[in-house]
Amino acid sequence: ARLDPGSAMEVLRAAGRAVLRSPRLARHGLGLRRRRKLPESWADMQEPLLEGMCFTLKYLGMTLVEKPKGEDMAAAAIRRIVATARAGARKFQKVILTVSPRGISLQDADTKEMVENISIYRISYCTTDKLQNKVFAYVAQSQESGALECHAFLSPKKKIAQAVTLTVAQAFQMALDLWEATHAGR
Repeated sequence: ARLDPGSAMEVLRAAGRAVLRSPRLARHGLGLRRRRKLPESWADMQEPLLEGMCFTLKYLGMTLVEKPKGEDMAAAAIRRIVATARAGARKFQKVILTVSPRGISLQDADTKEMVENISIYRISYCTTDKLQNKVFAYVAQSQESGALECHAFLSPKKKIAQAVTLTVAQAFQMALDLWEATHAGR
């Protein structure tokens, strides 16, 4: 099911607003890979974000969800993913998650092989879990099946999980700004 550009932008706006309104995210001094700090002001981050901000995380897994957004839905999905991950005796895949206004790309940290590229328009929700506060998760519509999938990642620190969530929120805002700028002349 494809979204028309108007409804795609509304989904983008709603997802960005939901992440920005999240009361549990501290918006200061968040550490990033290579000891870079997330700037206090979003304006300071526009250029690096256009190129893509990278985070090294461990992929916990994926589960299908029925709703595109919602804190309760995300918390339940994360609980399922974490329970499944703990039950398995396998080593988690270390990935480099890159966030840009185009979306999220996943690359295997060891082999540098591209795992997945998710368009910003397919992402409907992202969060840092309240209880599992080192877990970052996003919900996106699968390009192949159209199903809603929640993917979860373990970060080394709570602040990094929060930084990923805030970076995705900024990517939503930048994508919206870029979309509106290109369609303003029409």
